[in-house]
Amino acid sequence: MSEQIIGLITPLMAVVFVAIFGLLWWRGGMGNHVLAFAASYALFGLGFVTTHLFDVTSPYLFHLTQILYTAATVCIIWGAATRVNRKTPLRALGLIYAVCAVTLAIAVAVSDDVSPRLYIVNTGYGVMFTIGVFVLMQSRRREMFDRMVIAIFVISAINFFCRPVLTLLIEQSIPVGDYRESIYYSVLTLVLTVSSLVTAVTLVGACVTDLVGSIKERSDVDLLTGLRNRRAFENDIVEMLDRAALHGVPVGLVVADIDHFKQVNDLWGHQAGDHAIESFGKLIERMVREGDITGRVGGEEFCIAVWNCDLIETHRLAERLRTAFAQMQHEGISESIRLTASFGVSSWRGHETYRSLFGRVDTLLYEAKESGRNCVVSDGERRESAKRRPASKLAKLAERRAATN
Repeated sequence: MSEQIIGLITPLMAVVFVAIFGLLWWRGGMGNHVLAFAASYALFGLGFVTTHLFDVTSPYLFHLTQILYTAATVCIIWGAATRVNRKTPLRALGLIYAVCAVTLAIAVAVSDDVSPRLYIVNTGYGVMFTIGVFVLMQSRRREMFDRMVIAIFVISAINFFCRPVLTLLIEQSIPVGDYRESIYYSVLTLVLTVSSLVTAVTLVGACVTDLVGSIKERSDVDLLTGLRNRRAFENDIVEMLDRAALHGVPVGLVVADIDHFKQVNDLWGHQAGDHAIESFGKLIERMVREGDITGRVGGEEFCIAVWNCDLIETHRLAERLRTAFAQMQHEGISESIRLTASFGVSSWRGHETYRSLFGRVDTLLYEAKESGRNCVVSDGERRESAKRRPASKLAKLAERRAATN
């Protein structure tokens, strides 16, 4: 009776971690990999209960527990790989299970000795965790918990390969009827309890770290466009300028503003205005490089910090954005109307503060607005051509609306 109570400690612990992972998935809004961790511990606990309580002499016991433990192993490997955006080789894992299942069936049929069965199933789990290690090693993520998960998988693989060998060197053979009274089973119970606890704590820590990072990231993101909000943009560009000063790299800054945006809201409503802002944000995100920084810093005002780019190239980027946006059709706005945007462009003058840089570029944006809108104004260039730019259809509609009011 006491052995049964001790044997229930591990599945009860598994139930606790199923609840924790389930709560993180449900209330934390985390990905399905967290649900996979919960499923893994549910299957693991069920497998342990099956091993501990069912008739050990039944020829089906090892097949049932192999199915449950294999499913738990696949779930935890899939969850860990999905967490770091890696694909799990499910076919390879399925093939390993199939080979072990066939071999196990032969071992059960020809002998009542448990030893060959233990070698077969543990070798299968060891190979699976080894595959999991290689999958995780392909990820570029190397935060503390990422390294800890890899270490846990390495230790698990070594444990499955070595534990049966070391234990059976002492007992050599275990009759099926004596399995639960064997040294191997005592060692198994202890090792599973400790390893499952350490693994679960590590995975919970990784999930909580991911959740905190996700909350922080969401707090830095403008919900309408997906770009950085003003606070996040300013923090990131200050860091970029520090790096630029250290490496002697040029940085360009673009400040853009959608033209006549108040008239868009007045004529077609705020929902149409939101669609226009969202479209402009997505356009910016598509046209910049990975190392550049983008943000929505005002109602219809956007900033782009361009890494390792001189004034001429930064101006060209702004011009490409201006041309592309002027050709876009927007949801909720008349098909004949095309919105435009004005741009101010400048380059960082080494050791200049972000506030000073932004002030200069914002002044250039104001000059672009005064020069007729739908143009790009950079440091030192002439804007006579921009002053002769004809008024847009939206500007004419706004003028007629103002006149009727």
